[in-house]
Amino acid sequence: MIKRRRPQPMKIETVQRWVASVILIHVGSVPAVALAVYSLGAADTDRGRGIGLWLMSAVIGLLTIAGVRLIFQRTPFSPWLLLGLLPTTITGFYLF
Repeated sequence: MIKRRRPQPMKIETVQRWVASVILIHVGSVPAVALAVYSLGAADTDRGRGIGLWLMSAVIGLLTIAGVRLIFQRTPFSPWLLLGLLPTTITGFYLF
């Protein structure tokens, strides 16, 4: 017979952190992805403007992941920051 563990109730602070981090991921990732994709079209007419938008998407992505790490009271400097560069990396392949 298998014993089942009783789930522990989650603290309200933990729930608040998860909700805040999901909101921050949504609010930060939408502009990061939009700027990264828009930089491809902008680079066709003005190369400097396209690269500028592309770099702005990298900054927004990095700040988003660092903010999520800070919400959970972790150091913002970790390998998870690479996740914030994902849209920039993918569009960089097509930009350059």
